Amino acid sequence: MPPVVRLTDIRETPLAVDEVVAALSDAAAGGLTLFVGAVRDHDENKAVTGLEYSAHPTALAILQDVADEVAREYDVLALAAVHRVGKLAIGDAAVIVATAAEHRGEAFDASRALIDRLKHRVPIWKHQLFADGSDEWVGTP
Repeated sequence: MPPVVRLTDIRETPLAVDEVVAALSDAAAGGLTLFVGAVRDHDENKAVTGLEYSAHPTALAILQDVADEVAREYDVLALAAVHRVGKLAIGDAAVIVATAAEHRGEAFDASRALIDRLKHRVPIWKHQLFADGSDEWVGTP
């Protein structure tokens, strides 16, 4: 049986939904859920022009731990989580998580747990750039 955690990565290159979906291919899966977090053009009431993500050197190991934890807690066949770092433009995919399970309910629950824990525990920080020339760091310690 292939490993449940099929893909985890933090990379500077663009993320691809096709890569994530292919990694989770499983004939026993009745459902695959996919979440793509994209760079939006605003935050609160401010126009965003772009952003940059930075990751602590331990981020990938922590992402793997989070993925392993979710795989143990939920009845899933496969899961994946990838996050982008570096400079991103409006519309770029910043994070993709996906899970495959026999039934949709477990896939949805596991995907929510995976993205929520990733956002909460993986040390990746967002530097937002605003149209008015100001900036903001989000998620820094």
